[in-house]
Amino acid sequence: MGLKIEEEKLYLPSFIGGGVAGLTVDLVLFPLDTLKTRLQAEHGFHRAGGFNGIYKGIGPQAIGSAPQAALFFVTYETIKYYLEPSVPKYGVPAVHMVGASIAEVMACLIRVPIEVVKQRRQTHPGNKSSMRIALSAYKHEGFRKGLYRGFGSTVLREIPFSAIQFSILEYLRSWFRKNFKNNIPLESYEVAVCGSIAGGIAAAVTTPLDVAKTRIMLANRKQVRTGQVTIRNTLRNIYASDGFKGLFAGFVPRVMWITIGGYIFFGSYDFSKNMCNALLTGEY
Repeated sequence: MGLKIEEEKLYLPSFIGGGVAGLTVDLVLFPLDTLKTRLQAEHGFHRAGGFNGIYKGIGPQAIGSAPQAALFFVTYETIKYYLEPSVPKYGVPAVHMVGASIAEVMACLIRVPIEVVKQRRQTHPGNKSSMRIALSAYKHEGFRKGLYRGFGSTVLREIPFSAIQFSILEYLRSWFRKNFKNNIPLESYEVAVCGSIAGGIAAAVTTPLDVAKTRIMLANRKQVRTGQVTIRNTLRNIYASDGFKGLFAGFVPRVMWITIGGYIFFGSYDFSKNMCNALLTGEY
């Protein structure tokens, strides 16, 4: 019975907290994501839609946000729970990096199809619905090269992003708790500040990988069939045509989006998780 309670305290709060956090941040900051995607599009910001229709693609994002974030945090918290007690103190950051990396791969199973449909909707000049975009991608390009196009580049972006973000987040939480809180757990708004700083740094460092991921997802079918659309070729072509400026296209909205989003995301996650734990233990 005790094991069941411990499992409930581990999985259910992480699942609910992650779902609430993912849905909240994606819906609140969706316009910044649209602007970032259009700045990174190969055919240019204005041809991709400019400032018009900045909520295009919010449908699939709303559907996918909660489950992907919930799956991420259940995986991450489970790895932390089982591995942290068995490693020496100096190995704990490695647990956080490995846990975040594995969690991102799991989340990408849901994220990538949603991202493909969302980004095509964001940059498509017409009013084709998200469902029609998804069906067209599957019909003309198949499962792997259509709905899961860019899976490798997304994982390649998310693993270093999460490894950087969560190692910084956990360090800041530990440092803040030790130096300012007398080892008392942080309030949700304090966790939010740590998440905001960690997210902004990770976003800045990994912007070129995000640009490559966007270009791959938006590439035309002919390029995909010829096998030209690889991460290495995409980064090389971007640098050849636009230099470092091209590699960091959308830098400002991406960093702004993830810095603000980190505050909302980790704050709402910590608050929802604590609330769920309190309900499970009868303390609320």
